[in-house]
Amino acid sequence: MVVDDQAVVRAGFAAIVDAEPDLHVVAEAADGARAVQLAAELAPDVVLMDIRMPGMDGLTATRLLMTAPAAATPRVLVLTTFDQDAYVHDALRAGASGFLLKDALPEELLAGIRIVASGEAMLAPTVTRRLIDAFAGTLPAPTTAPDPELLASLTPREREVLTLVAAGHTNAEIADALGVTTGTVKSHVNAVLGKLGLRDRVQATILAYDLGLARPRTV
Repeated sequence: MVVDDQAVVRAGFAAIVDAEPDLHVVAEAADGARAVQLAAELAPDVVLMDIRMPGMDGLTATRLLMTAPAAATPRVLVLTTFDQDAYVHDALRAGASGFLLKDALPEELLAGIRIVASGEAMLAPTVTRRLIDAFAGTLPAPTTAPDPELLASLTPREREVLTLVAAGHTNAEIADALGVTTGTVKSHVNAVLGKLGLRDRVQATILAYDLGLARPRTV
């Protein structure tokens, strides 16, 4: 589903997606309220969500979409201009799986949709890390303070993997750093997400900041 208040933007994204044999736009919405309604009716796998819209904005809509039963919760990709939109970190906290620049190339858009639909939560770990770094000084506190006991459920290796994920490393890079296979890293990542009740690597990165495992880079 494509959600944007500008009809031309919606039509452009929809045309790109519908031209692919394995992708199909099931709905378009011009505001967050309509997006939530259509998502409940149609259960899209992925929602391309603009943030700034009249009426219900994309941030509120994303929060509402995340309250759906787990099996019906879509993956949300936030559409943003990056350099102007200071609300992206709020969207990640709300449960978005990542973000796309509105001026992304068609192949980047399609790759992002497929990656998220397959369960990989972010387009590029370094991009998400850069985003969080950019706003780390003004990251709002989570609405519910994270339980420090969460870390006690992790093994030392799982905690190490969580720290590396939050640092923006890919599975391959983590595997090289730890001297293990990428399959082993993926198993550790899945274990971390399961134990901490997280949907994806973006949420893991946010939690790592909240728990003090990650800090913004100074250089």
